[in-house]
Amino acid sequence: MTPSPDATDDAVIRVFAGLPALLDRAPGLVERGRRLDCDCLIGPMEQPFHAAIRAGRIVEFTAAPRLMRSWRFGYRATPQAWAAYWQAEPKPGWHDLLALTKRGEAVLEGDLYPFMTHLQYFKDLLALPRQQFAVAAP
Repeated sequence: MTPSPDATDDAVIRVFAGLPALLDRAPGLVERGRRLDCDCLIGPMEQPFHAAIRAGRIVEFTAAPRLMRSWRFGYRATPQAWAAYWQAEPKPGWHDLLALTKRGEAVLEGDLYPFMTHLQYFKDLLALPRQQFAVAAP
């Protein structure tokens, strides 16, 4: 049985809080995002994080909402969607960010240009927690 994150807001928030540290341990991903500079909202539907990404690194990552904080785009999903997405081997329809939006489990809003231009970066960034659940598997 593969360990997986709980599908609760608190569990998903805890996983997201560790995302900058996971990115710091992925120099190839940072290199892939070297031309990316944007502020965005990512995370759970009700309590997303504001991420300031500069040259592929998360330089600021704070829990939203912060009043009057601007962002280019937001990608938010339900706790159930994140828990399914972070499985070591996600099921079809739960394996991809755009598949989650098609299922109605996620919302992509705002200026989509930076997201779509760096789509593989964001897919890989938001899949980083999969590693910790795959490693924890017996």
